[in-house]
Amino acid sequence: MVKGLQAEWGSCFRTVLLENEPRTLSYCNNFIAVGSEEKDIIILDRVTGSQVAALSGHTGWVLSLTFSSDGISLVSGSADTTVKLWDVQTGGVVKTFSGHSGWVQSISISADHTLIASGSDDKTIRLWDIQAGECHCIINQQDGVYHVSFSPTNPHYLLSRSKGKIWQWDVNGHQVPPTYDGFCVAFSPDGDLSVSCDGGGVTVQNFDSKAIVARFHVAGSDIRYCCFSPDGSLVAVATGDTIYVWDVASSDPHLVETLVGHISKINSLAFSSPSSLISASMDKSIRFWQIGGSSRDTVATDLKPTPLTSASIQSVSLQARDGIAISSDSDGVVKTWDIVTGLCKSSFQTPARGATYRDAQLINSRLIFVWCGGGDEKIHIWDTGEGGLLQKVHVSESWGIRISGDGSKVFCLTGKSIKAWSMWTWEAIGEAELALGSLYLDPLHVDGSRIWVQFVDLSTQGWDFGISGSPPVPLSNVSTERPHLDLIGGTTLQTDTPFRIIDRVTGGEIFQLSKGYVKPYGIRWDSQYLIAGYESGEVLILDLHNLHP
Repeated sequence: MVKGLQAEWGSCFRTVLLENEPRTLSYCNNFIAVGSEEKDIIILDRVTGSQVAALSGHTGWVLSLTFSSDGISLVSGSADTTVKLWDVQTGGVVKTFSGHSGWVQSISISADHTLIASGSDDKTIRLWDIQAGECHCIINQQDGVYHVSFSPTNPHYLLSRSKGKIWQWDVNGHQVPPTYDGFCVAFSPDGDLSVSCDGGGVTVQNFDSKAIVARFHVAGSDIRYCCFSPDGSLVAVATGDTIYVWDVASSDPHLVETLVGHISKINSLAFSSPSSLISASMDKSIRFWQIGGSSRDTVATDLKPTPLTSASIQSVSLQARDGIAISSDSDGVVKTWDIVTGLCKSSFQTPARGATYRDAQLINSRLIFVWCGGGDEKIHIWDTGEGGLLQKVHVSESWGIRISGDGSKVFCLTGKSIKAWSMWTWEAIGEAELALGSLYLDPLHVDGSRIWVQFVDLSTQGWDFGISGSPPVPLSNVSTERPHLDLIGGTTLQTDTPFRIIDRVTGGEIFQLSKGYVKPYGIRWDSQYLIAGYESGEVLILDLHNLHP
């Protein structure tokens, strides 16, 4: 375990890579605001991780962000020395507050939405009257102010951090004793508790009585951020590139999870629910974490952070009836994913490194994985229930491979035909000649022992290979059982052009898959779910029922 701590490992279920280092983030109502070395504020959708808006107006780095508690407003502080109030609905600037002479490192909105507090390198805290658009009060500190936060329940009270000390103030600029040592501090949502970090020590206490609720210690002293979960039961602390999550609501407060995955220092954290967390790091990524539902990766030989240059996804499979998606990466690692939670359920190392075409299916808790290509012109079958590689069979001109829906057969698309073998005896079952025509991006579709091929003009040709003692029987009426969707764009391998998902009936765009997918046939979908693999090693699981044109 990392740094000697005994706890479960949390699961990162999505990573969003950015062009610039994210310096701060804030969460509200399924949207994440991210400020970075870029001057714009980007807004991400919590469900898909995709960018939905960009707010332009600052002329310097965006260093601090916070949503108002009602989700109507967003406030930002910038290296351009200004504070801006934004309308979340329109994305427009409502007011700009000018007066600081240094970078604005932190901002906070009072519980009654009347004041904004801003802390700056210029060694001052400024309290801004939102309605009047003027500075209400200036509080002078001994050093740069790197954190300010109003009490979530008392709009007349706030905390600040300056020069390794935590200060307490009222809104008229009067100091409220005492001060105490600390490098970051946060209130619980109900205002009853506070958490403060001093070096490697973490203290949770009742804010009024100062009674200690819990004390923890982490290795190293670089604690950069701390926060409470929305229900106040968990405390998350970021130190270096690692996040620790404690349960502080139980009779025995304890560490519950360690979140490892970033490869550089974490700048900001925000809970998006009592069991999910979002982090921003200097490694130019935003990561989404699930707390309390993780599973260990059986492939890993150590538990060091995974670099962002992890193996790219080469293929995905969708087994919606069992709630499973399966991915295979360029290193031959195959993973199964829960399509509802997005969590990795299991992971296997296979010898499929370098294979071109792949497919996988979970049958009676046994992973069946087949692949071909990669130079040896053979189809390989790998079965976890039997301990590994079972068979190889020679094949030439392979353009795709699929396992039958019932797991009994393997189909291979060649340049001129479809060939089938028994999964268990590896005997040839039959071959069906293919009509001429350009194939669709993901041409092979299976249903039990039936298989059909889709062409660019959306025509199909199919056969039933399941009739014992008979050659493949042509199917006269083939339904792909897909929704009325098409993938537009991104038709070449490794292209930067994004895929646009289009409704065939209305012509409206449903969703856009950002650049970075691996190959066109690394995308699968049915009537509800779409699965896509990315070069980053991430797998997108999209519920189409939640999308609207």
